[in-house]
Amino acid sequence: MPTRCALRCVWPFKLQIFITGIRGQLGTALAKRWSAAHVSGCDLPECDISQLQPTIDAVLAARPQVVIHCAAWTDVDGCARDPLRAYQINAIGTQHVALAARAVGARLILLSSNEVFDGVQPAPYSELDAPCPANPYGWSKLAAEWTAQHIVDDCCVVRSSWLFGHGGRNFVHRILELARSAAPLRVVTDEIGAPTAVEDLADAIFSLIESRAHGIFHLVNAGFASRYELARAVLDLAGHSATVIEPTLLASYPRASTPPRNGCLRNSAAAAIGIQLRPWQDALPEFIGSLQPAGSAAR
Repeated sequence: MPTRCALRCVWPFKLQIFITGIRGQLGTALAKRWSAAHVSGCDLPECDISQLQPTIDAVLAARPQVVIHCAAWTDVDGCARDPLRAYQINAIGTQHVALAARAVGARLILLSSNEVFDGVQPAPYSELDAPCPANPYGWSKLAAEWTAQHIVDDCCVVRSSWLFGHGGRNFVHRILELARSAAPLRVVTDEIGAPTAVEDLADAIFSLIESRAHGIFHLVNAGFASRYELARAVLDLAGHSATVIEPTLLASYPRASTPPRNGCLRNSAAAAIGIQLRPWQDALPEFIGSLQPAGSAAR
């Protein structure tokens, strides 16, 4: 059984790759898959993608064959409080990156989100389902998708969800932080999605680059979970089985944004060309184990 993606990953080392958001969770995982001679990128504060000229200059200097656009403002509640900023970074920023990619004739891989869907349908969303965001973050990412595909002909839109990995903060980190206090945790049971390891997503993206396919792809670890179920799995794996989690509902958990209740994505397009990700239940223990100091045992 494969460790990560079902397609054996043979990296095209001779390609020059440029990654925006190279120091983030996914950017970190992507960058380490090539030698320093074949990968470059940009991130804040050196390069702000919401500004056109610095973005153009950074990509022109690298002359890549592939641009992987990971940079985004992913604070969903922050985007709800400041939708204009969300649009400036996520949509206009993508326009700048796409123009830069087109200027050097590079292929563009855009990272998008399950939040382009409103979450009202009962079944997982496929690549053929019509997007209809329920919050400003989702709208800004949908605008980014439209912009990227209309500027760069050779473009892949990769939608994913509930990422966990090194190089940034995520839901798994937050649950582990809260577990250090004596108070019970409150976690919603009616928000469902596909937890996805950035290491597995990075493997799948590189397989997608090799395939030369373009279009929209849903790349998530197999299987789904509620936030409550994911939190319980995290705590149990990290040795916090005694920590109490109080189940609650989205309606009782006020926040600035409205997340999709059903954020589940179905990988149909990538699976058709042999790219599949392992179950999240197999990926999560590996990540939790990487957070433990060498030689230590879970409490």
